[in-house]
Amino acid sequence: MSSYKKLIYFTLLLILLVYSVQILNIARFPSQIDIIKGDSRNLNIFFPFSLEIMEESSDIVKINSTNAERLSVGLKNSYNLESTNNGIAKLKLKFLGIFSIRDIQVNVVNQAYVIPGGETIGVKLNTKGVLVVATSEIQSIDGKIYNPARNAGIKVGDSITMINGIKIKDADHVIQLLNNIKNNKVKIEIERNNASFTTEVLPVKSKQDNSYRLGIWVRDKTAGIGTLTFYEPNTKKFGALGHAITDVDTGTLMKAENGEIMRAKVSSIEQGKKGSPGELRGMFFETDDVLGKIENNTTFGIYGTIYDENKLFKQKQLLPVGFQSEVKLGKAYILANIEGDKVTEYEVEILKLEKQNVPQSKSMVIKITDERLKEKTGGIVQGMSGSPIIQNGKIVGAVTHVFVNDPTKGYGIYIEWMLKEAGIYVNNNSEFAEGK
Repeated sequence: MSSYKKLIYFTLLLILLVYSVQILNIARFPSQIDIIKGDSRNLNIFFPFSLEIMEESSDIVKINSTNAERLSVGLKNSYNLESTNNGIAKLKLKFLGIFSIRDIQVNVVNQAYVIPGGETIGVKLNTKGVLVVATSEIQSIDGKIYNPARNAGIKVGDSITMINGIKIKDADHVIQLLNNIKNNKVKIEIERNNASFTTEVLPVKSKQDNSYRLGIWVRDKTAGIGTLTFYEPNTKKFGALGHAITDVDTGTLMKAENGEIMRAKVSSIEQGKKGSPGELRGMFFETDDVLGKIENNTTFGIYGTIYDENKLFKQKQLLPVGFQSEVKLGKAYILANIEGDKVTEYEVEILKLEKQNVPQSKSMVIKITDERLKEKTGGIVQGMSGSPIIQNGKIVGAVTHVFVNDPTKGYGIYIEWMLKEAGIYVNNNSEFAEGK
């Protein structure tokens, strides 16, 4: 093959590579963009794609584009979205300036404010129904071995929500219902991977205790400590942890039926070391100092409503919320509670940022740089999840996970993802965007 042909093939391959990456970026392009009124957002798009604003949206967002008329292979067009008024603007992503391939909604919103947390809280969570953590064989009174749950398709990680149409309260309720029904088939309603289905099971009378059983081990509650991330006074909503509460045995997200957060005090610290993340140990009493109710346990934290804001937030001030586009590499600080009930600022460095068009938990990588914190905890430890991340006077995220092999480093989540989970920023929330 001649050098000329090789050059042509190489050039074509390079062009294909460039545009395959661009097509992938276009496929991941967000369907919604939030901009604070008065701010702007830069979007870079390669030819042959372009961005166009709908005429009726021109009084909400204006587009200033660079090199928009020079269409050449590989040319990057930079679009600057300037927000002028509250409301929802509609943009179109086009191919060759003719074919519309994606509608984009731009929500221009007022600056949002929340009260940052940092306090250690006690968390008590009751599951929806009961969570199956293991299945087992049963020796029946006839001497034979049975495994009714497994034979009926019940698996570890399933949530049993109803038996014969009766809503399950807790593990004791399951035993009570089975012994009332005895050796008749029962209808079991199960939730698995956000889907529900029903199966039939014939309980077996156990030789061990003469009780009717399904051959399952279940869990109906959990408790522990974590860190409060924010409180929004207008809605009375709070967010905490920045990650899900999962079952210790199965790793399954525990679906919340109800639960509460309580005031807690840090009693001791197990320092984090390479290979061992460390832990905050705290004390709280379930009947005292209840702060609020847990309504949702999600991949991005726990959320609910505060009962009385004066119990925790009377002396605290609001901070503006920083969107993903405002977060920068470099110096920031976290609010954490590692002694008693005192919240302290600790310096960190944001080392890496991920561009995320949809909510994800690992939004940024942070490193603890504050010698005080490193001396006391070794870095990020269990119980600090949810510690708010502050940069340039705005709350921009929360600590979520620690690097097991380097406890001075960990992941953080963008605060906007937590606010959306709390229902404060909701997709297609026109009333919020219009400031109503």
